[in-house]
Amino acid sequence: MSTQPGPLDFAFTAPIGVEVKGETWSCVEVPDSVALLGTGRTVRVVGTVDDQPVTAGLMPTGAGAHMLSISAALRKKLGKDLGDTVHVHLTERLS
Repeated sequence: MSTQPGPLDFAFTAPIGVEVKGETWSCVEVPDSVALLGTGRTVRVVGTVDDQPVTAGLMPTGAGAHMLSISAALRKKLGKDLGDTVHVHLTERLS
């Protein structure tokens, strides 16, 4: 559990698309995120999505997990859309 800013080394593969309030958002759910981060609040992180660098906030899903937004620009760069799988590697916690 990492409750303070600092290095992370957490990788996972997940499909783009998280159900939030009856809608599908272009995000990936971070598995076991509350245990990993020690909080259910938003946490800023650095990492990669399919080897593309990202700095973003992991947002609470409202169902006890966190999600990482995959922007339209990033999806276009990756050539991926809702339902496609991406590999995420979180390397640093900023907040």
